[in-house]
Amino acid sequence: MAGSARGRLTLCATCLFGVEGPLAAELRRLGMEEVSASDGRVRFVTDERGLARANICSRFAERILLELGSFPARSFDELFEGVKALPLERWIPSGAAFPVKGWSVDSALHSVVDCQRIIKKAAAVRLASARGERDMLREDGPVHQLRFSIMRDEAAIYLDTSGAALHKRGYRPGHLAAPLRETIAAAMVDLARYRGRGDFCDPFCGSGTIAIEAAFAALNRAPGARRHFAAEDWPVLSPGIWRDEREAAKAREYRGDYRIFASDIDPQAVALARQNAERAGVAQYIEFSVADALAFSRRTEGGVIVTNPPYGERLMEREEAGRLYERFGEAYGALENWRLYLLSGHPDFEQCFGRRADKRRKLYNGPIVCYLYSYGR
Repeated sequence: MAGSARGRLTLCATCLFGVEGPLAAELRRLGMEEVSASDGRVRFVTDERGLARANICSRFAERILLELGSFPARSFDELFEGVKALPLERWIPSGAAFPVKGWSVDSALHSVVDCQRIIKKAAAVRLASARGERDMLREDGPVHQLRFSIMRDEAAIYLDTSGAALHKRGYRPGHLAAPLRETIAAAMVDLARYRGRGDFCDPFCGSGTIAIEAAFAALNRAPGARRHFAAEDWPVLSPGIWRDEREAAKAREYRGDYRIFASDIDPQAVALARQNAERAGVAQYIEFSVADALAFSRRTEGGVIVTNPPYGERLMEREEAGRLYERFGEAYGALENWRLYLLSGHPDFEQCFGRRADKRRKLYNGPIVCYLYSYGR
């Protein structure tokens, strides 16, 4: 079976809501075809090398899923027959584990647990029949995670090629409370149009995620170059594609002197941010310091500030955050030639900050609804 995954593959890159645009543009830059975005996902067509490239290089995707098929599923019988008709044996080898996860929205089949059970049973029947096996299938081999989505009675069945979510870059084993996902930080950097030129600052750096993702963007460094993916263990894929795509990603990196600054009023946060940057291999590109963001007064020819200050989920925290925004708004108002991109879930941010944003964009940090406010565009 090794090396049999030839030809065009339909893949689906999942993402947090609000990141579809940057992700679609990124996939096009990576050479993917027929790229189309919808809520929380971007479908595209490529080959097995593109499958590896998307996993290794994407800064915005949460997972890369291989689409096995889609069909109407208004009843459990339709769901069972639809799964049983898929060529699962092409991808799932004998002895492989094939657990099932998924979700259902606005559909007659609303019980996720029951859908999991039906899909698992149908997959087992298909695989046993294709292999001529009658006994219970062994599942002691590499995991081939089946995923499903049922939206308005239309089911789609996937294999998860990524394994651990792609936002888990591996450089942040420790973090402060309410961390910012790496993929959202990368999207903020991209939306701020930072490509390594000029000064880049995060005066509320916390665990350093935004500054680290800015360094990745400046270097054009593939965030997944040093991690493992579930599909690397699949015998159906050519083993050399992962090595080749990692080498190609390395060859596409830039070199330069970058002016990336990260600061926080908490010395422990700064120490943790520096450690995370070291694990990410970009500490030499970031200048860390302990500093009060409310006294921010960097005097240069200008640059971009990309940051995620505390915004508070409880009433007292929100009031405290509001006062912080007010004072930071005063500090920003005294600056010249600085663009600002600030992410907040505070309901009264603009009022507290003291000025309306030039532009605002809805982003989700996990389940939390936030807005990216931009000034000085």
